[in-house]
Amino acid sequence: MSAPDRLSAAEIAAAVNAGRTSAVAVAEDTLARVEAYDAVQPQIWISRAAREDLLAAARAIDARVAAGESLPLAGVPFAVKDNIDVTGLDTTAACPDFAYRPEASATVVERLLAAGALCVGKTNLDQFATGLVGTRSPYGIPRNASNLAYVSGGSSSGSSVTVAAGLVAFALGTDTAGSGRVPAAFNHLIGFKPTKGRWSTQGLVPACRTLDCITVFTDDTADARLVDSVVAAFDEADAYSKPLADKPLASKRIGVPRREQRVWFGDAESEFLYDRALENLAQLGELVEIDLAPLLEAAQLLYGGPWVAERTAAVEALLTANPDAIDPTVRSIVEPGADVSAVELFNGMYRLAAIKRHADLLWGDIDMMAFPTTGTTYRVSELLAAPVALNSNLGLYTNFVNLLDMAALAVPAGIRANATGFGITLIGPADTDRALLDVADAYLSVADLPPPPSLDLEGKMQTVKLAVVGAHLKDMPLHWQLTSRDAKFVGAFETAPTYRLYAMADSVPPKPALIHSEDGAPIAVEVYELGVAEFGSFVVEVPAPLAIGTVTLADGSSVKGFVAEPRAITGAEDITSLGGWRAFIARAA
Repeated sequence: MSAPDRLSAAEIAAAVNAGRTSAVAVAEDTLARVEAYDAVQPQIWISRAAREDLLAAARAIDARVAAGESLPLAGVPFAVKDNIDVTGLDTTAACPDFAYRPEASATVVERLLAAGALCVGKTNLDQFATGLVGTRSPYGIPRNASNLAYVSGGSSSGSSVTVAAGLVAFALGTDTAGSGRVPAAFNHLIGFKPTKGRWSTQGLVPACRTLDCITVFTDDTADARLVDSVVAAFDEADAYSKPLADKPLASKRIGVPRREQRVWFGDAESEFLYDRALENLAQLGELVEIDLAPLLEAAQLLYGGPWVAERTAAVEALLTANPDAIDPTVRSIVEPGADVSAVELFNGMYRLAAIKRHADLLWGDIDMMAFPTTGTTYRVSELLAAPVALNSNLGLYTNFVNLLDMAALAVPAGIRANATGFGITLIGPADTDRALLDVADAYLSVADLPPPPSLDLEGKMQTVKLAVVGAHLKDMPLHWQLTSRDAKFVGAFETAPTYRLYAMADSVPPKPALIHSEDGAPIAVEVYELGVAEFGSFVVEVPAPLAIGTVTLADGSSVKGFVAEPRAITGAEDITSLGGWRAFIARAA
């Protein structure tokens, strides 16, 4: 299949209402898209509406439009995370033994259907919405739409992929600790997480009842606004619903973590993309570094404190009657909650209240925050090998938001070399949801991001970019070690001005040593791209005192490259002033 264009809810609704197309035509196109993508990732779905049921619903929408109704979501296809009720389809929460057939749809789903939207089906998720990865489901593992080797993010894994793959215009997810933001970042999407109580959670299988939010994935902020305008309202049936409020939000003072508190888990590319995002945000207002420690302490209460008992409460009956029905990783997380005492819970509530007071006072110093959505991403194989530790890493910048009653909006902020998305999250006080969308528009206008990469339809070859500085340059004696591995030339670059270059003594063939130094200069390099296996075989052949490390380029990005041990400069000539190895060879000639 070829990759379909992403869909716009606003454009579809406008076309159906104006008679330029019909809901039936949209439904037929959607069915074709979904069926074609089944060849790539059928596991993003748990159940789908029957073809005739979807077409019948589309005909009913066309009849309403023909009768004079103007429907805000006329004919717009959408998907629903399978912990949210939809009549006619089982709710499983990704646990077959938990499944039930709901008597009514969730309030948000009812409002979307009333507005003319077409529910295509229910999407896969980390079981009981416990995870940020998408790997914890008996229905299969949804994978990143742009690189199938990497995680989609979770727990709203299937929902994010349905939008990123162009199957539906928007999809409902949920968010307790970041489940509606992490998958948005990885899949180049907008992830709108409303203030608690703004959207009804009636008809949602709870993860943590007091923290849960239903969210939406869209391709742009306009569609997020549109969905919010349809579903945001007070719901008497939801004990945690609250009257709708929209507060203004300035972006003059933007809180960001102190540099020494920013954690990247070894991912220099994410650090580079965040720094670039901050440069763009600085055009909107003043960047103010804030102490992340209290927010991280709040985050620890979610899984490392008594709030884990709330997850236990959500699955207590199944955990007691049939524990083996629960995914082993999920069970290992929720089981300890049964041993949390009321004393521990109250002490946790007291501590959270103190942290929240600190956070509320923080809004006196800043107007909003802009954090990395995650510090890195991982391959599916890595998550399967270390499911708890790596999942926890992904929640570092997200877990505190709902505990402290904040609004949040995940927006794209760049593309990694492996095609996965990097994102930032704009965070504001409760009820600043619409204002965050306005800030996102301003940010995206100055960021001028490239379009999302093409879909990965059959599994991309995993590659590594390598900077060479001497004997491996084109037309140099060891260049064959790259060509024999089918290395692809990326381009000629310069390093950051933090390196010195030395011509090593008695090296055959002649080779340079690149040494990091604060009093260095830009050094000319060539960058090549190799397959992971080929890169590994290349590294094996690198002789001491040379080595392969990480080299920073002039634009601040990082690639793998030749570096050297200190002993490499014994008896060597400092040739930094020449700016590169070719100039040295030319001088010698």
